[in-house]
Amino acid sequence: MDGQDVKILAIESSCDETAAAVVVNGRDVRSNIISSQIDIHTLYGGVVPEIASRKHIERISQVTAGALEAAEMTLDDIDAIAVTYGPGLVGALLVGVAQAKAIAYAKKLPLIGVHHIEGHISANYIENKELEPPFLCLVVSGGHTHLVNVVDYGVYKVLGRTRDDAAGEAFDKAARAIGLGYPGGPKIEKASYRGNAEAILFPRAKVGGSEYDFSFSGLKSAVLNYLNGCRMKGIEIVPEDVAASFQKAVIDVLVDNAMRAVDQHHAERFAIAGGVASNGVLRNSMAAACRERGVEFYHPSPVLCTDNAAMIGTAAYYDYLAGKRDDWTLNAVPNLRLESV
Repeated sequence: MDGQDVKILAIESSCDETAAAVVVNGRDVRSNIISSQIDIHTLYGGVVPEIASRKHIERISQVTAGALEAAEMTLDDIDAIAVTYGPGLVGALLVGVAQAKAIAYAKKLPLIGVHHIEGHISANYIENKELEPPFLCLVVSGGHTHLVNVVDYGVYKVLGRTRDDAAGEAFDKAARAIGLGYPGGPKIEKASYRGNAEAILFPRAKVGGSEYDFSFSGLKSAVLNYLNGCRMKGIEIVPEDVAASFQKAVIDVLVDNAMRAVDQHHAERFAIAGGVASNGVLRNSMAAACRERGVEFYHPSPVLCTDNAAMIGTAAYYDYLAGKRDDWTLNAVPNLRLESV
């Protein structure tokens, strides 16, 4: 590079947030506009893909314009366009990809497709200017639970992933069963502070032959069985105790697997990312486990844990420096996997 700033307009629409951001040199976020659809999806107890797609279409242009305005820039100031192209809901992804391709084509700008999970990992760079690879990162969200060795910028080795439900998905399903509503993660965390995490012993699953993999489907079933058993026997259900006990079971597994990887890979830095990483109990538990080992612990602010475009712009910057460019065949890939080295 010739020393000039690299200004990237990034777009994110993988699920139910329509987001756009302007990021300069990868870590300087000039704007980060997010239009959430939580209110409408709460009516249905979860994200309805068709509704999400329609709402993205309604909001994408305004959000993109808002990001440029907040950054006090125009498209003439932008050096590249970045967009999430997977994984996610295919209809939702297509809206963002179409928007990004249209702008890049009209303004003759480079187009960079970004992996959503890579974006979550990169969110840690925004507020932690000193953080650089290598480090280990646990990505926990509604759709993903990945334990990743971040070897270098854009270079990843996936150590473990969920075999069934993602951690955030388990939170949503458990919250619905308990009667707390949607979105499950914040509702369970709030209830847990009024509950006893030792009240109910829920299972902690281990995946045979894969020491870093996760499984939360059995835990979800255990919560349902406990609730059904109480109702059949006329035993009083204390929702706060169920929430706290369930949350502890999830966090125990996340911390145990993560710290096993930290120990075995002699990691000096560990980070968390994704929507569930905004959970205060998880953050405190991970911080304590890292402190015991003398390991540096990193995490984004809550607004950068949930889906946003700033993290996509950050990831795209390092792709841009590496010479990655996409052409007009870039398409949505709903089941895109994070490739290991």
